[in-house]
Order: sequence, then C-alpha cells, then structure tokens
Amino acid sequence: MQILRIDSASTGENSVSRVLTQATVDHFRAAHPETTVIERDLVADPLPHIDVARTGAIRQPPETHDAAMAAVFPEERAVLEEFLASDIVIVGAPMYNFSIPSQLKAWIDRLGVPGVTFTYKDGAPQGLAGGRRVIVASARGGAYEMGGPAEHQETLLRDFFGFIGLPDVTFIRAEKTGFGAEVRDQAIADARERIAQL
Repeated sequence: MQILRIDSASTGENSVSRVLTQATVDHFRAAHPETTVIERDLVADPLPHIDVARTGAIRQPPETHDAAMAAVFPEERAVLEEFLASDIVIVGAPMYNFSIPSQLKAWIDRLGVPGVTFTYKDGAPQGLAGGRRVIVASARGGAYEMGGPAEHQETLLRDFFGFIGLPDVTFIRAEKTGFGAEVRDQAIADARERIAQL
C-alpha cells in the first residue's frame, strides 16, 4: 500500500493540520507496517503556480509541446503520477481566509487533467481518478458549516475530488482552534479519536 501525505500549512510547529496528517499516517502504518509513505510538503518545497508553459505541459499531448512545455513536463507529470500511484491520499488543509492555502491550490491544479483524471461524456463530466481513498485533515480557527456562508475550504476540496471521480472524501476536522489553547487541544483530541476509527 502507498500513502501520499500532502502538507500545506505555513504555520510550522503551530500547525494543527500537520499534527492530524501525522496522526493519520501513524494510524495506517500501525495497521499496515509494510506501507510506503510519500511526503510532499508544499511549504518546504512549493510547487510553482501554473503558467502558460505548465498549463500546456499538464493539459496538452506531449507531441504538441513547445520547448518550454517540454522542459517542465517531467516534473509536472511526476506530481500527477505520484497521486495516481497512491492508495490513500492524506491532505492537510488548513482554512486560510475562508479557503485553502495557495500552495495546496497549486498542487490541485496539477491533478485536473482532461482525458486522465476527468472527461466529458454525454455533456456531463465523468471522473477517471477513482480507486483511491482521500482523507482531508481540516483545521479551522473558527466554526463553519460545510457549504455555509464563508466556507470555501472543505467545499472546494469535496467538489474537486468528486469531479475527478473521488466523491467519498473523509474529513477529519479540528475546529475552533483559534479559541484558545484549551479549545485547540480538545479539538485535536477529538480529531485523533476520529482518526482512530478510520
């Protein structure tokens, strides 16, 4: 089994989502010691935001690439292949300004590939990336209802993964982490209990 761990919080040792991604990896490693874990830290090693060359490299057939697209194609494709080769994808997703960190968006932008992770059939989108499990470690300073006012973090992730064929995303939430140390600690403890049930 292969696990892909994605971290995107820029708060270092204060990151709640990183605590939860580590706890989730530990949970699965305890049950499956043979598990291979690939870690991608989008803060320590950020992906560039997509530009003309990278968009072309991601979305156009290799035989149509110009020199700039060809130069970045291997690294762009590697991000996608890493995702597709994984059985479980654990995504650390803190809420930043009601949505996700831009580093995480840059990673997501490499997964939506026409003809690879989605297509259109009979006028409707069809996801092609099924067959893996996605677990999102969600950390939020306040309390939000998914899809409610000002909540564009979990909704975005649910909709994107559903679009590419992964509609059953599991969310492990730590909420109200900005309400003080005691509330934060309890939120993490509650999230750890949820992880133990995976």
